[in-house]
Amino acid sequence: MRSFELTEEKADLRTRYGGEFGQRCLLARRLCERGVRFIEVSHNLNFLNGSGWDVHNGGILQQHALIQELDSAVSTLIIDLEQKRMLDSTLIVMVGEFGRTPKISHLPEFYKLPGRDHWGFVQTAFFAGGGIEGGRVIGSSDKIGGYPAADPQKPENMAATIYDSLGIPAAATWHDDADRPHNIYYGTPIAGL
Repeated sequence: MRSFELTEEKADLRTRYGGEFGQRCLLARRLCERGVRFIEVSHNLNFLNGSGWDVHNGGILQQHALIQELDSAVSTLIIDLEQKRMLDSTLIVMVGEFGRTPKISHLPEFYKLPGRDHWGFVQTAFFAGGGIEGGRVIGSSDKIGGYPAADPQKPENMAATIYDSLGIPAAATWHDDADRPHNIYYGTPIAGL
């Protein structure tokens, strides 16, 4: 249970991690140090208006606040893991389940203010550590950020990248109750990472 005692960390480090989400990232680092192999840190709990990233009207201002909190926490986590010589053996993956519309819309029947709605055609995934070469940008969108323009990826490729980094071979299978084999993953690891 001492993993959860964040007060054991130096106050300046806790401050650098930031608010509630940052403290969750610090806890994730502590759990990783103690051998926990898979950790999910959510950034969608009761922030600002209680909806996390699911903002629509007036969402631009809320998203800026969310991004600032996210940037502070994740950059501190990466630096902290690197200083503890844990970054190469720890894979950080950060994704959402959708992107945002490339244009601001206003649906007054639903929202008081203009905003951006859900958009599945273009979204971002972030990888760090775990053997990932930093500073790479894979793929691009068109000039308005509406549709893929180069090297589009699929969720299967993201999963394959994660499984590959864990050392799980592409031919790995699991068997159901009828002893039928099923591939663990079907995609191809993202080239260039």
